[in-house]
Amino acid sequence: MRYDKMSSFIVMDIVRDAQKYEDTIHFEIGQPDLNPSLKVKESLKKALDEDKFSYTESLGLLQLREKIITHYKKIYNVDIDSSQVLLTPGTSGAFLIAYTLTLKKDGKLGLSDPSYPCYKNFAYMFDIEPVFMNIDKSTNYELTVEHLKKEKIDALQISSPSNPTGNIYSKENLKELIEYCDKNDISFISDELYHGLVYEKQANCALEFSDKAIIINGFSKYFCMPGMRLGWIIVPKNLVREAEIIAQNIFISAPTLSQYAALEAFDYEYLENIKNKFKERRDYLYKELNEIFKVDAKPDGAFYLWADISKYSDDSFSFAKELLENIHIASTPGIDFGANKTNKYLRFAYTRDINHMKEGIKRLKDYLQRR
Repeated sequence: MRYDKMSSFIVMDIVRDAQKYEDTIHFEIGQPDLNPSLKVKESLKKALDEDKFSYTESLGLLQLREKIITHYKKIYNVDIDSSQVLLTPGTSGAFLIAYTLTLKKDGKLGLSDPSYPCYKNFAYMFDIEPVFMNIDKSTNYELTVEHLKKEKIDALQISSPSNPTGNIYSKENLKELIEYCDKNDISFISDELYHGLVYEKQANCALEFSDKAIIINGFSKYFCMPGMRLGWIIVPKNLVREAEIIAQNIFISAPTLSQYAALEAFDYEYLENIKNKFKERRDYLYKELNEIFKVDAKPDGAFYLWADISKYSDDSFSFAKELLENIHIASTPGIDFGANKTNKYLRFAYTRDINHMKEGIKRLKDYLQRR
């Protein structure tokens, strides 16, 4: 059975268990606690008042796709056609399209270890073989061409800024990876969901280096609309029709009300404030956690810290469970993200305000001193 190789998305189990305690401090889920621009809410209300309850075309609202291509021109100076953009139910729908477009049964999908756990589980659903390549501080948590030369793969999936480490692929390395993939007929899939949530470094779009790249992004993180379940995928021009057919059959169209709400999501002045708030949280939590554990990579983007807990435990699952049960601290065990020394790490999300996190840090310090 395809299901047999799948694992649970552990962080969602933690979210469920954390509800047992009224005073839980939440470091577990990658979900912004900040609201989107008020313009989004107004646009949603307008759509409700106008009874926008029907399907859209499978590619999605043309108005929204045009706003997305304008965004790519403004931010990355790349030109794409609105037909290349498909709106999807979250980025999950986009991954299903990407893998169906690029991989055959028993095809090999290159992934970093650690990486977002759903990648491999989607692969198993499609009878695709995930090929894991270990990354760590020595390569700034980036895959390199040297990794690829050691493996035979049909597609490569990267994320930048990444989950769980928050690192950003350097422009030079990203360019080299894409050139290698293009030269060796390897499909390149770039998960850019955390673009916008970047602090000191620049996050480059894969389309800056190749029009063959497949780009996945969405409104859940930077745009603070996780519950609207709306993502997008950008595909090469020669794959537009195939992608549309896949979308027609998998989900017909993305949620209509979410699409109308997202028409006003590109409020850049508001989004700059969102980014600055997360940077402030990053700076606070990075300093504090480094006094407790070891954070060997200061995150350049996203909203996660990858903390080495080996001073206290070599079993991240048990340690996360212990912290939740004893001091009501919810964090994500590293083993959710792979097998490359992930038993020695916890992921902490800075998706709550600093006062909330301060209470968590106090509990951690007090507990570990007594432990």
